[in-house]
Amino acid sequence: MSMLQQALADYLSIRRALGYKLERAGKLLAQFVDHLDAAGVSTVTVEHAVAWATLPASADGYWWAYRLSVVRGFTRYLAGIDEATEVPPTDLLPWRKRRATPYLYSDDEIVALLAATVILRTPLRKATYRTLLGLLAVTGMRIGEAIALDRDDLDVRHELLVVRSGKFGKSREVVLHPTTIEALVGYLQQRDQFHPRPSTPALFINNAGKRLRYDGMHATFKRLVDRAGLTPRSAACRPRPHDLRHSFAVNSLLDAYRTGVDVAARLPLLSTYLGHVHPSGTYWYLSAAPELLALAGQRLEDHLGARP
Repeated sequence: MSMLQQALADYLSIRRALGYKLERAGKLLAQFVDHLDAAGVSTVTVEHAVAWATLPASADGYWWAYRLSVVRGFTRYLAGIDEATEVPPTDLLPWRKRRATPYLYSDDEIVALLAATVILRTPLRKATYRTLLGLLAVTGMRIGEAIALDRDDLDVRHELLVVRSGKFGKSREVVLHPTTIEALVGYLQQRDQFHPRPSTPALFINNAGKRLRYDGMHATFKRLVDRAGLTPRSAACRPRPHDLRHSFAVNSLLDAYRTGVDVAARLPLLSTYLGHVHPSGTYWYLSAAPELLALAGQRLEDHLGARP
């Protein structure tokens, strides 16, 4: 093991002990260290960091900036071991990530997505994706959270799911409608016919009886989008699985406005349900739909008009 490999192992161990998962960062840093070792480099310089971060040359600026930010954290640690280590400045390869415009699904489009699962090859695969997408649509869960669910996380008696170690290491309980419970129980009964003893505790499984993979789910989703006839609304607004979460959040707020509910009181509840660390993460959804902005503006006008 080289000096840099040992330093990386120590760095990742310390950071993970503090609660950081560093799954993608750990893989990238291992590639970075292998790159340096192959070149015979033992001390990191800014030149080395930038040369690696800007690979491949065809990548966009955000990916370069992200790779360099991962290296920057590691070099700060290395600088405490090797004074010759150079830490890349924060203004090097600057890039501001732009939010994608949410693709807000209509009810008909969600129905079309679920119906599109008919093109999948096996009955288990059809049932898995139909149930998974339905769950995302009615709970607003993150895709990674749904894929990470274990069978024991479903509490049928109390009608809820337990999301363990979600984003930022937070766990929460997601209350479910009885019809959602019925759909999940039906799915489990069906999947048990194909895999009565799966090799994984996962709730959602593939044809091999293993947990679904994140990348595989995205590839299948693209096929379903094409089958359902969904097309981009603009270059920045394309159907994505994560937009089922946006749609759930926006519809929840629209319902609050239309029924006269106190939206300010509803937002913290919605934020908790979605697993946001701060309500500010939920406020962004207010700008995601023109209809929401119109309803918010109308409520403000009504309030100001009622003032003496």
